[in-house]
Amino acid sequence: MSVSDSMRAVRITRHGGPEVLEPTTVAVPTLQAGEVLVQVGAVALNNTDLWTREGAYGRPDDPKALSGWRGPIDFPRIQGADVAGRVVAVGAGERGSLVGRRVVVDPAIYDTEGSDANPVGLMGSERDGGYAEYVTAPANRVHDVTESPLTDDQLAALPTAYGTALGMIERGRLRRGETALVSGASGGVGLALVQIARARGTRVIAISSGPKIDAVREAGAHEVVDRAGDMAEQIRAFAPEGIDVALDVVAGDLVGEGLPLLREGGRWVIAGALGGYGVTFDVRRLYLHNAQVIGSAMHTPAHFELLMDLARRAEVQPVIAAAFPLDQAAQAQEELSRRGHVGKIVMHP
Repeated sequence: MSVSDSMRAVRITRHGGPEVLEPTTVAVPTLQAGEVLVQVGAVALNNTDLWTREGAYGRPDDPKALSGWRGPIDFPRIQGADVAGRVVAVGAGERGSLVGRRVVVDPAIYDTEGSDANPVGLMGSERDGGYAEYVTAPANRVHDVTESPLTDDQLAALPTAYGTALGMIERGRLRRGETALVSGASGGVGLALVQIARARGTRVIAISSGPKIDAVREAGAHEVVDRAGDMAEQIRAFAPEGIDVALDVVAGDLVGEGLPLLREGGRWVIAGALGGYGVTFDVRRLYLHNAQVIGSAMHTPAHFELLMDLARRAEVQPVIAAAFPLDQAAQAQEELSRRGHVGKIVMHP
């Protein structure tokens, strides 16, 4: 396939607001050995895009420091973790049969090569991402989904949101017949949690806001708690015997209020802090009830392969809220930050 020497991209040269997103023309990235070049069909937006742009992740030694997902950003940086597209070229040592195949890129940068490796970096933060016409990726992190009936938009919605959701569910050891509580259920990760947990045969109680409750229930939630009301009282009414696993992307006050609602041996899995990262809770609710609080950052390679199997069989159906052209990246991120949508926002190069 013929590839031009230059491409359109959107990058950031510093931390800041949407105004730092800079449409530009840059050279198509050079392929290294062991890599493939993917022509981007769709790239999905995530909260990680906002927080990386803002530098909102902090550092272990300085929570207020400007930082990308796992450390200082090497500017300029092309954002965008979630890519679906087609392989158009391969680097030295890679099989040419990948060319022309429809793929999803695993955006995680791992600490080892094992199937249970931990993510320690992210495409779009620690390396250039998919806010561009082309992106390179390690060949072993590109998954062939040519036969999937899902659209490119739906496939692009999977990596971070559904990967994070599946990582939470796996680390929380959610089993068929258990009751799961899902916070932030109308967002990308939240809807993914609802869909995957429901597909696993669990009873799903979701937390959402009034205008979005019907959409969350349509996604598969058995019961929906209105976060404008007394959440603990509503959860107790829906699950008088308690919650087995909480799948939480909100944190903040919800952790302290929710831990007493866990059953014996319950697990509270946290993968976000939309409600604030300062958390206070009664530690007796942990040790007296053999409960666990589990941190979950995205997925492992094994989790991602499970997700791609779901995608090939279309056993999950990502909801697309809106699509923008690439040169409207700032508007797309502003739409994401307003949180008035249900599902995923995507861009097309």
